[in-house]
Amino acid sequence: MNPIQLRRSLVVAVVAVVALTGCAESSARSNESTASVLSLAAYTTPREAYGKAILPAFAEHWKARTGKVITFEQSFVGSGAQARAIAGGFEADVAALSLEPDVQLLVDKGLVKGEWKSGPNGGMVTTSLVVIGVRPGNPKGIRDWADLARPGLKVLTPSPKTSGGAMWNITALYGASLRTNHDSAAAGALLSKVLANVAIMDKGARESMLTFEQGIGDAIITYENEVLTARQAGEQMDYVIPSSTILIENPVAIVDGYAERRGTRTLAQAFLEFLVAPDAQRMFADYGYRPVNRDVAKETASKFPVTGDVFTISDLGGWPDVVKSLFAPGAVFDRALGGVAASP
Repeated sequence: MNPIQLRRSLVVAVVAVVALTGCAESSARSNESTASVLSLAAYTTPREAYGKAILPAFAEHWKARTGKVITFEQSFVGSGAQARAIAGGFEADVAALSLEPDVQLLVDKGLVKGEWKSGPNGGMVTTSLVVIGVRPGNPKGIRDWADLARPGLKVLTPSPKTSGGAMWNITALYGASLRTNHDSAAAGALLSKVLANVAIMDKGARESMLTFEQGIGDAIITYENEVLTARQAGEQMDYVIPSSTILIENPVAIVDGYAERRGTRTLAQAFLEFLVAPDAQRMFADYGYRPVNRDVAKETASKFPVTGDVFTISDLGGWPDVVKSLFAPGAVFDRALGGVAASP
Protein backbone atom coordinates (compact mmCIF):
# COMPACT_ATOMS: atom_id res chain seq x y z
CA MET A 1 0.00 0.00 0.00
CA ASN A 2 1.55 3.32 -1.05
CA PRO A 3 1.47 6.40 1.27
CA ILE A 4 -1.50 7.99 -0.51
CA GLN A 5 -3.54 4.77 -0.32
CA LEU A 6 -2.65 4.47 3.36
CA ARG A 7 -3.73 8.03 4.09
CA ARG A 8 -6.96 7.53 2.16
CA SER A 9 -7.73 4.31 4.03
CA LEU A 10 -7.54 6.18 7.33
CA VAL A 11 -9.86 9.02 6.32
CA VAL A 12 -13.08 7.23 7.23
CA ALA A 13 -11.61 4.93 9.84
CA VAL A 14 -13.23 4.58 13.23
CA VAL A 15 -10.46 3.45 15.55
CA ALA A 16 -9.76 3.11 19.24
CA VAL A 17 -6.41 4.53 20.33
CA VAL A 18 -4.96 3.96 23.78
CA ALA A 19 -2.84 6.96 24.76
CA LEU A 20 -0.10 5.54 26.96
CA THR A 21 1.31 8.23 29.20
CA GLY A 22 4.68 6.73 29.91
CA CYS A 23 3.20 3.51 31.34
CA ALA A 24 4.24 0.05 30.33
CA GLU A 25 1.71 -2.10 28.47
CA SER A 26 1.10 -4.25 31.55
CA SER A 27 0.44 -1.15 33.63
CA ALA A 28 -2.08 0.08 31.06
CA ARG A 29 -3.85 -3.28 31.20
CA SER A 30 -4.00 -3.14 34.98
CA ASN A 31 -5.70 0.25 34.75
CA GLU A 32 -8.09 -0.82 32.00
CA SER A 33 -11.05 -1.15 34.34
CA THR A 34 -10.61 2.44 35.56
CA ALA A 35 -9.53 4.05 32.27
CA SER A 36 -11.68 6.86 30.92
CA VAL A 37 -12.87 6.63 27.31
CA LEU A 38 -13.35 9.82 25.28
CA SER A 39 -15.07 9.52 21.91
CA LEU A 40 -14.10 12.19 19.38
CA ALA A 41 -16.07 12.58 16.14
CA ALA A 42 -14.34 14.97 13.74
CA TYR A 43 -14.25 16.15 10.17
CA THR A 44 -11.47 14.79 7.99
CA THR A 45 -8.75 17.42 7.87
CA PRO A 46 -7.48 17.58 11.49
CA ARG A 47 -6.82 13.84 11.77
CA GLU A 48 -3.04 14.25 12.04
CA ALA A 49 -3.27 17.18 14.45
CA TYR A 50 -5.51 15.24 16.83
CA GLY A 51 -4.03 11.78 16.40
CA LYS A 52 -0.35 12.67 16.47
CA ALA A 53 -0.28 15.64 18.81
CA ILE A 54 -3.42 16.85 20.58
CA LEU A 55 -4.78 13.57 21.96
CA PRO A 56 -1.45 12.24 23.27
CA ALA A 57 -0.75 15.61 24.91
CA PHE A 58 -4.18 15.69 26.53
CA ALA A 59 -3.68 12.13 27.78
CA GLU A 60 -0.48 13.25 29.52
CA HIS A 61 -2.26 16.31 30.90
CA TRP A 62 -5.14 14.21 32.25
CA LYS A 63 -2.78 11.61 33.70
CA ALA A 64 -0.85 14.31 35.56
CA ARG A 65 -4.07 15.92 36.78
CA THR A 66 -6.05 12.83 37.79
CA GLY A 67 -3.72 9.84 37.68
CA LYS A 68 -6.03 8.16 35.14
CA VAL A 69 -5.29 6.68 31.71
CA ILE A 70 -7.47 7.70 28.76
CA THR A 71 -8.59 5.57 25.84
CA PHE A 72 -9.66 7.58 22.78
CA GLU A 73 -12.17 6.54 20.17
CA GLN A 74 -11.73 8.58 16.98
CA SER A 75 -13.83 8.95 13.85
CA PHE A 76 -12.95 11.18 10.88
CA VAL A 77 -15.37 11.70 7.97
CA GLY A 78 -16.78 14.70 6.10
CA SER A 79 -18.26 17.24 8.49
CA GLY A 80 -21.84 17.02 7.24
CA ALA A 81 -21.74 13.22 7.21
CA GLN A 82 -20.23 13.21 10.70
CA ALA A 83 -22.96 15.48 12.08
CA ARG A 84 -25.64 13.27 10.56
CA ALA A 85 -24.00 10.16 12.03
CA ILE A 86 -24.01 11.70 15.50
CA ALA A 87 -27.61 12.82 15.07
CA GLY A 88 -28.45 9.28 13.98
CA GLY A 89 -27.05 7.63 17.09
CA PHE A 90 -23.23 7.61 16.92
CA GLU A 91 -22.44 8.29 20.59
CA ALA A 92 -19.58 10.76 20.41
CA ASP A 93 -18.64 12.79 23.48
CA VAL A 94 -17.09 15.64 21.48
CA ALA A 95 -17.87 16.84 17.96
CA ALA A 96 -15.06 18.69 16.14
CA LEU A 97 -16.72 19.85 12.94
CA SER A 98 -15.89 22.08 10.02
CA LEU A 99 -18.58 24.70 10.40
CA GLU A 100 -21.31 25.98 12.66
CA PRO A 101 -24.38 24.64 10.79
CA ASP A 102 -23.22 21.08 11.44
CA VAL A 103 -23.17 21.78 15.17
CA GLN A 104 -26.54 23.49 14.86
CA LEU A 105 -27.96 20.24 13.49
CA LEU A 106 -27.00 18.60 16.79
CA VAL A 107 -28.50 21.49 18.75
CA ASP A 108 -31.74 21.04 16.82
CA LYS A 109 -31.68 17.33 17.69
CA GLY A 110 -31.32 18.15 21.38
CA LEU A 111 -27.85 16.58 21.60
CA VAL A 112 -25.80 19.77 22.04
CA LYS A 113 -26.84 22.57 24.39
CA GLY A 114 -27.69 25.91 22.81
CA GLU A 115 -25.05 27.74 24.84
CA TRP A 116 -22.17 25.84 23.20
CA LYS A 117 -20.95 29.15 21.69
CA SER A 118 -20.70 30.95 25.05
CA GLY A 119 -16.95 30.39 25.40
CA PRO A 120 -14.27 33.06 24.81
CA ASN A 121 -13.86 32.17 21.13
CA GLY A 122 -17.50 31.57 20.31
CA GLY A 123 -16.98 27.80 20.39
CA MET A 124 -14.22 27.92 17.78
CA VAL A 125 -10.85 26.22 18.35
CA THR A 126 -9.01 26.85 15.07
CA THR A 127 -9.13 29.04 11.98
CA SER A 128 -7.75 28.74 8.49
CA LEU A 129 -8.22 30.26 5.02
CA VAL A 130 -9.72 28.97 1.81
CA VAL A 131 -6.84 28.92 -0.68
CA ILE A 132 -6.02 27.55 -4.12
CA GLY A 133 -3.54 24.67 -4.14
CA VAL A 134 -1.42 24.45 -7.29
CA ARG A 135 1.33 22.30 -8.76
CA PRO A 136 4.94 23.17 -7.81
CA GLY A 137 5.97 26.45 -9.39
CA ASN A 138 2.35 27.25 -10.28
CA PRO A 139 2.77 26.28 -13.97
CA LYS A 140 -0.76 27.42 -14.90
CA GLY A 141 -0.14 30.91 -13.51
CA ILE A 142 -3.17 30.85 -11.21
CA ARG A 143 -3.42 34.03 -9.13
CA ASP A 144 -7.06 34.52 -8.18
CA TRP A 145 -10.56 33.05 -8.31
CA ALA A 146 -11.25 34.17 -11.87
CA ASP A 147 -8.32 32.07 -13.12
CA LEU A 148 -10.18 28.91 -12.08
CA ALA A 149 -12.80 29.69 -14.74
CA ARG A 150 -10.31 29.55 -17.62
CA PRO A 151 -11.31 27.03 -20.32
CA GLY A 152 -9.53 23.70 -20.06
CA LEU A 153 -8.39 24.08 -16.45
CA LYS A 154 -9.09 21.07 -14.21
CA VAL A 155 -10.18 22.03 -10.69
CA LEU A 156 -10.90 19.94 -7.60
CA THR A 157 -13.29 20.74 -4.74
CA PRO A 158 -15.41 18.38 -2.65
CA SER A 159 -19.20 18.35 -2.64
CA PRO A 160 -21.03 20.76 -0.31
CA LYS A 161 -23.72 18.10 0.06
CA THR A 162 -21.35 16.08 2.27
CA SER A 163 -18.38 18.31 3.08
CA GLY A 164 -18.18 21.35 5.33
CA GLY A 165 -14.91 22.20 3.61
CA ALA A 166 -16.75 22.41 0.30
CA MET A 167 -19.27 24.81 1.83
CA TRP A 168 -16.40 27.02 2.92
CA ASN A 169 -14.90 26.77 -0.59
CA ILE A 170 -18.08 27.79 -2.39
CA THR A 171 -18.78 30.56 0.12
CA ALA A 172 -15.23 31.92 -0.27
CA LEU A 173 -15.41 32.05 -4.06
CA TYR A 174 -18.93 33.49 -4.22
CA GLY A 175 -18.38 35.92 -1.33
CA ALA A 176 -15.10 37.21 -2.75
CA SER A 177 -16.81 37.94 -6.07
CA LEU A 178 -19.62 39.76 -4.27
CA ARG A 179 -17.13 41.89 -2.35
CA THR A 180 -15.26 42.74 -5.55
CA ASN A 181 -18.13 43.29 -8.00
CA HIS A 182 -21.15 43.86 -5.73
CA ASP A 183 -23.16 41.84 -8.25
CA SER A 184 -24.83 38.56 -7.24
CA ALA A 185 -25.50 37.60 -10.89
CA ALA A 186 -21.80 38.00 -11.73
CA ALA A 187 -20.82 36.00 -8.63
CA GLY A 188 -23.21 33.20 -9.64
CA ALA A 189 -21.86 33.22 -13.20
CA LEU A 190 -18.27 32.90 -11.95
CA LEU A 191 -19.26 30.02 -9.69
CA SER A 192 -20.94 28.25 -12.60
CA LYS A 193 -17.84 28.65 -14.79
CA VAL A 194 -15.57 27.29 -12.06
CA LEU A 195 -17.89 24.34 -11.40
CA ALA A 196 -17.79 23.56 -15.12
CA ASN A 197 -14.04 22.98 -14.67
CA VAL A 198 -14.37 20.69 -11.63
CA ALA A 199 -12.95 17.32 -12.62
CA ILE A 200 -13.89 15.35 -9.48
CA MET A 201 -16.14 16.32 -6.58
CA ASP A 202 -15.11 14.08 -3.66
CA LYS A 203 -17.14 13.57 -0.49
CA GLY A 204 -14.71 15.36 1.83
CA ALA A 205 -11.83 17.83 1.92
CA ARG A 206 -9.24 15.18 2.76
CA GLU A 207 -10.38 12.88 -0.04
CA SER A 208 -10.18 15.81 -2.44
CA MET A 209 -6.62 16.57 -1.37
CA LEU A 210 -5.61 12.93 -1.77
CA THR A 211 -7.04 12.96 -5.29
CA PHE A 212 -4.91 16.03 -6.04
CA GLU A 213 -1.86 14.27 -4.60
CA GLN A 214 -2.44 11.45 -7.10
CA GLY A 215 -1.78 13.95 -9.91
CA ILE A 216 -5.37 14.69 -10.88
CA GLY A 217 -6.25 18.33 -11.51
CA ASP A 218 -4.36 21.57 -12.09
CA ALA A 219 -5.69 23.29 -8.97
CA ILE A 220 -7.63 22.48 -5.81
CA ILE A 221 -9.84 24.74 -3.72
CA THR A 222 -8.99 23.75 -0.16
CA TYR A 223 -8.03 24.78 3.36
CA GLU A 224 -4.61 26.37 3.85
CA ASN A 225 -3.92 23.80 6.57
CA GLU A 226 -4.59 20.94 4.15
CA VAL A 227 -1.79 22.12 1.88
CA LEU A 228 0.57 22.56 4.82
CA THR A 229 -0.30 19.08 6.16
CA ALA A 230 0.34 17.56 2.72
CA ARG A 231 3.71 19.29 2.61
CA GLN A 232 4.59 17.83 6.01
CA ALA A 233 3.83 14.40 4.53
CA GLY A 234 6.32 15.05 1.73
CA GLU A 235 3.98 16.21 -1.03
CA GLN A 236 5.27 18.85 -3.42
CA MET A 237 2.72 21.61 -3.98
CA ASP A 238 2.30 25.35 -3.69
CA TYR A 239 -0.71 27.47 -2.85
CA VAL A 240 -2.15 30.84 -3.70
CA ILE A 241 -4.09 33.03 -1.29
CA PRO A 242 -6.70 34.83 -3.42
CA SER A 243 -6.94 38.61 -3.19
CA SER A 244 -10.13 38.10 -1.18
CA THR A 245 -10.98 34.96 0.77
CA ILE A 246 -12.88 33.80 3.83
CA LEU A 247 -11.66 33.05 7.33
CA ILE A 248 -12.56 29.45 8.14
CA GLU A 249 -13.74 29.06 11.74
CA ASN A 250 -13.88 25.51 13.09
CA PRO A 251 -16.16 24.69 16.06
CA VAL A 252 -15.92 22.03 18.74
CA ALA A 253 -18.81 21.16 21.04
CA ILE A 254 -19.63 18.65 23.73
CA VAL A 255 -22.37 16.27 22.63
CA ASP A 256 -24.17 16.66 25.93
CA GLY A 257 -26.91 14.15 25.18
CA TYR A 258 -24.36 11.35 24.89
CA ALA A 259 -21.61 12.57 27.25
CA GLU A 260 -24.00 12.91 30.16
CA ARG A 261 -25.37 9.42 29.57
CA ARG A 262 -21.86 7.97 29.24
CA GLY A 263 -20.58 9.77 32.32
CA THR A 264 -17.87 11.61 30.37
CA ARG A 265 -19.16 15.19 30.66
CA THR A 266 -16.37 16.35 33.00
CA LEU A 267 -13.70 14.74 30.82
CA ALA A 268 -15.17 16.29 27.66
CA GLN A 269 -15.25 19.74 29.27
CA ALA A 270 -11.60 19.42 30.28
CA PHE A 271 -10.75 18.43 26.71
CA LEU A 272 -12.46 21.52 25.28
CA GLU A 273 -10.60 23.75 27.72
CA PHE A 274 -7.34 22.05 26.73
CA LEU A 275 -7.98 22.72 23.02
CA VAL A 276 -7.94 26.49 23.43
CA ALA A 277 -5.04 26.58 25.90
CA PRO A 278 -1.64 27.74 24.57
CA ASP A 279 0.01 24.31 24.31
CA ALA A 280 -2.73 22.83 22.11
CA GLN A 281 -3.00 26.02 20.08
CA ARG A 282 0.72 25.78 19.28
CA MET A 283 0.20 22.17 18.20
CA PHE A 284 -2.61 23.21 15.88
CA ALA A 285 -0.29 25.85 14.40
CA ASP A 286 2.30 23.14 13.76
CA TYR A 287 -0.30 21.40 11.59
CA GLY A 288 -1.17 24.50 9.59
CA TYR A 289 -4.11 25.91 11.56
CA ARG A 290 -4.20 29.58 12.50
CA PRO A 291 -4.71 29.76 16.30
CA VAL A 292 -7.73 31.39 17.95
CA ASN A 293 -5.61 32.20 21.01
CA ARG A 294 -4.39 35.73 20.26
CA ASP A 295 -1.07 35.40 22.07
CA VAL A 296 -0.26 32.16 20.26
CA ALA A 297 -1.41 33.71 16.97
CA LYS A 298 1.15 36.49 17.42
CA GLU A 299 3.80 34.00 18.49
CA THR A 300 3.26 31.79 15.41
CA ALA A 301 2.55 34.53 12.85
CA SER A 302 5.77 33.82 10.95
CA LYS A 303 4.44 30.36 10.00
CA PHE A 304 1.73 31.90 7.80
CA PRO A 305 1.81 34.24 4.79
CA VAL A 306 0.43 37.76 5.03
CA THR A 307 -3.09 37.99 3.61
CA GLY A 308 -5.10 40.55 1.69
CA ASP A 309 -8.85 40.94 2.15
CA VAL A 310 -10.08 38.32 4.60
CA PHE A 311 -13.79 38.33 5.37
CA THR A 312 -15.86 36.24 7.77
CA ILE A 313 -19.16 34.42 7.52
CA SER A 314 -20.67 37.27 9.56
CA ASP A 315 -19.78 39.68 6.75
CA LEU A 316 -22.15 37.68 4.52
CA GLY A 317 -24.98 37.75 7.05
CA GLY A 318 -24.12 34.63 9.06
CA TRP A 319 -24.58 30.94 8.35
CA PRO A 320 -28.40 30.89 8.34
CA ASP A 321 -28.47 33.47 5.53
CA VAL A 322 -25.62 31.82 3.64
CA VAL A 323 -27.16 28.35 3.82
CA LYS A 324 -30.49 29.72 2.62
CA SER A 325 -29.07 31.78 -0.24
CA LEU A 326 -26.25 29.47 -1.35
CA PHE A 327 -26.98 25.87 -0.35
CA ALA A 328 -30.74 25.40 0.04
CA PRO A 329 -32.43 23.34 -2.70
CA GLY A 330 -32.70 25.52 -5.79
CA ALA A 331 -30.38 28.21 -4.37
CA VAL A 332 -27.19 29.62 -5.90
CA PHE A 333 -25.11 26.45 -5.80
CA ASP A 334 -27.83 24.26 -7.32
CA ARG A 335 -28.51 26.85 -10.02
CA ALA A 336 -24.79 27.14 -10.83
CA LEU A 337 -24.43 23.35 -10.96
CA GLY A 338 -27.58 23.14 -13.09
CA GLY A 339 -26.08 25.66 -15.46
CA VAL A 340 -23.08 23.37 -15.84
CA ALA A 341 -25.33 20.41 -16.61
CA ALA A 342 -27.30 22.45 -19.15
CA SER A 343 -24.24 23.78 -20.99
CA PRO A 344 -23.27 22.04 -24.26
